[in-house]
Amino acid sequence: MTNENERAQSMVLGDVEVIRVIEWHEPFLPTSGMFPGADADVWKDNEDWLVPDHWEPARDVTVIALQSWVLRSAGRTVLVDTGAGNGRERPDMGPFHRARSDFLGLLERAGVRQEDVDVVVNTHLHVDHVGWNTVDADGQWIPTFPNAHYLIPAADNFHYGPDNGYGNGVQKVDRLIYEDSIAPIHQAGQAVLWDGVHHIDEHLTLESAPGHTPGSSVLRLASGTDRAVFVGDLLHSPTQILDPCCNSNACLAPEQAVASRRRILERAADERELLVPAHFGGAGALHVRRNGDGFALGSWASAGPKKSAHGSE
Repeated sequence: MTNENERAQSMVLGDVEVIRVIEWHEPFLPTSGMFPGADADVWKDNEDWLVPDHWEPARDVTVIALQSWVLRSAGRTVLVDTGAGNGRERPDMGPFHRARSDFLGLLERAGVRQEDVDVVVNTHLHVDHVGWNTVDADGQWIPTFPNAHYLIPAADNFHYGPDNGYGNGVQKVDRLIYEDSIAPIHQAGQAVLWDGVHHIDEHLTLESAPGHTPGSSVLRLASGTDRAVFVGDLLHSPTQILDPCCNSNACLAPEQAVASRRRILERAADERELLVPAHFGGAGALHVRRNGDGFALGSWASAGPKKSAHGSE
């Protein structure tokens, strides 16, 4: 659903350049499977703007993007989330099983080489946020970004790592994800575990927002008068702004996820932060505003095609 010329976009917030890199933007899961217990009417009542970027009504299927964000801030290059990766064994995980994409090519065409990345942020340790942490080098998984520190939420590292039995053994795939995408980062000495609040630089701060996973986090940007918050998987669909009590099927602690989602939405509305979720299609980011005890959608972000290192679009 996204053509080649739209797969890298950029905007500037204060002194920070924000580059959006879209691996794919496609129909994903039925709404009832993605959001169990959600009110079906919210989709029908908002069909005029949900279609085609967020919903396919003929099949009642959600439409999501798999994307990463690159922030050029304070002289460093920060990559937020790393997609699903190539050639991973992900049985029973649909499009993520043995996936193939040109993610590194997309980054390079946006002017970001692997060696340029100084910081990798994994907002949490789900399959579609850590896959390009590593690449296969002659049968061995090694860090994709050799000069980067990888900021990994300590609570997720514990939960999905061997200390907590690879996610309490609920999904066998959690062990596969940790072993090919997280353990090699530790082995290379490039992992930085954090909890609570972690300051990256004068513009960027990580904060815990648990519920979707134990270590789910958000990244706040404040530069000049501009504000933004990269919320990872607190939101998979803009319908969750209208109904913050609606969780995705992957939220491990539903009540905690609702509390984190509402808290982040309240601050975004009150402080006029641009809301930047991991999986929104269309413009990918938007403002929110209060609407009584709830929230409403504000204006969508405005971003243009990212010029390549050679200046062509």
